[in-house]
Amino acid sequence: MTTPVVKLTASDVEIATRAAENFARIYYNAYDSDNRLNDLPQFYRQSSSLVWNGKPFQGAIGVRELLEKMPVTKHEIQSLDCHPIPGTSPPSLLVSVSGSVVHGQGPSGNPAHTTPRNPEGHPRVFSQTFMLVPDPTAPATKPGELAKYYVSADAIRFVG
Repeated sequence: MTTPVVKLTASDVEIATRAAENFARIYYNAYDSDNRLNDLPQFYRQSSSLVWNGKPFQGAIGVRELLEKMPVTKHEIQSLDCHPIPGTSPPSLLVSVSGSVVHGQGPSGNPAHTTPRNPEGHPRVFSQTFMLVPDPTAPATKPGELAKYYVSADAIRFVG
C-alpha cells in the first residue's frame, strides 16, 4: 500500500510562515508581559510537552510551574524559520526561533553584590523549537486566513 504524496504549495509555505511569525510575536509578548502566568499557559494544552534546558514539564500546568520560579524576562528574536508539515489541513508547523533573553531587570537592576558571571540580568542566547498543531476547538478559518494553533511540543535550550 502506498501513501499518497502531499505536495506543499508556495501559498502553503507563505501562509504557514505568516502564522509562525504571528505566533512568535504574540507568544514572546505574552512571555515578557506582567500577566505571563495567566497568558502563556493558554498556548498549551494538557497533552503539550515542554523541555526547558533538559528538564521536562507537562501541559499548561507545567508551564505555569516553570514560570512561577522564573524572574521577569525580555526576549529579542533574531531569527525564525517555519516548516509546514504536510498531512493535515491546515498543516502542523515546526517553528525554530533563536535570539537572546535577559532574565531579571538587566545588569543595572541587579544588586551591587551580583558577580559579573551571574547569568541573571545578562543576555543569554537561546534556541527554541515548537511543534504547532491546528487547534480543533478554534472556529473554522476561511481560505487564506491564518489558522489557530496550540503548542504541542516545545524545546528550549540556552546556547553557549
